[in-house]
Amino acid sequence: MDGRGAMRRCLLFLLFFFPGVIAAQSLPVSPDLAAKSWLLIEFASGQELVSQAADERLEPASLTKLMTAYLVFKAIKEKSLKTSQMFTVSEKAWKTGGSRMFVPVNAKVKVDDLLQGMIVQSGNDASVVLAEALADSEENFAQMMNAEAKRLGMQASNFVNATGLPDPQHYTTARDLAKLAVALIRDFPEEYARYYSMKEYRYGDITQRNRNDLLFVDPTVDGVKTGHTQSAGFCLIASAKRGMRRLLSVVLGAPDESARTQESLKLLNFGFQAYEAVRLYAKDQPVSSLKVWKGASSTVKAGFPDDFILAVPKGQASNLKAELVSRQPLVAPVMPGQVVGAMRVTLHDVSYGEYPVFAIESVPVAGVFGRAIDAVRLWFNQEK
Repeated sequence: MDGRGAMRRCLLFLLFFFPGVIAAQSLPVSPDLAAKSWLLIEFASGQELVSQAADERLEPASLTKLMTAYLVFKAIKEKSLKTSQMFTVSEKAWKTGGSRMFVPVNAKVKVDDLLQGMIVQSGNDASVVLAEALADSEENFAQMMNAEAKRLGMQASNFVNATGLPDPQHYTTARDLAKLAVALIRDFPEEYARYYSMKEYRYGDITQRNRNDLLFVDPTVDGVKTGHTQSAGFCLIASAKRGMRRLLSVVLGAPDESARTQESLKLLNFGFQAYEAVRLYAKDQPVSSLKVWKGASSTVKAGFPDDFILAVPKGQASNLKAELVSRQPLVAPVMPGQVVGAMRVTLHDVSYGEYPVFAIESVPVAGVFGRAIDAVRLWFNQEK
């Protein structure tokens, strides 16, 4: 992973965990949805716009397949797997119940077909074949899923299978699923664009329609995934891009298929209509130069790895204020992508969020003489 990718990961990770305190009286009234849990995210910043029970532990059903796909895409990117490779359908995969791609037992199927069968048709059989291809068994693959979940900051999730079939130890939250969906779109944009907007897929002589009805209702929606079991209810993660803005919604536990579609659309429309995106700082624009101790340079330029965009209630952008707080003492070496401060944002002089600010250049360690002088200055500075 390159340094810029690491910066993006770190920014989104920190935004999810330190979203700041929002001035409730300045915000639009959240819609009420017919669902157990929901969450709406401004994709560019990771900013949470509205939520309900976003940290409640729930069954993910087939939303689990986002993690399965993430690991397959990762293996393809790392060149340990190819979309043209073929794998044999085991008896276990063939017998797996629930939604299916209908691959015959002992048949050899390409990874590309299996991905389409898993993503578009929500095939449990395809998911198990892919899990076995990467880890020899679904049980081993579940360990990979949990390790990846931990790396992505999904603190409240545990996976025991690649499909989402019910199990008491298979659970997650709306917030964790949002982190996973954001990571998938961010880390694998080409794969996301190729697979998740497909409206149907034909394998053999069976054509199955994508269960994400929003693909047929709203042309700005380009993914993501549905899920359903009797115990989980009807679930949908959806993403829409209108103009330069992308929003991502998570709706869990809707009462029926129609409700998960309509409630997700209600949530997305709310985000686009009630909020506007404001670019506070451009990508790699120096926000400030911060003091550095024991470095070859006495300062480091600080900023953001991507355009720093916040969603603001419409008509209130002029009431935003931002203040940079340095993380001191900042001692060399300093690397690009290192968190060096925080941007405190207020709306109507009330806290609207606190966001990490990164070094956008490196500062190597100074020579022995320079380090010695700064060590003395630091000592006096701390004594004050």
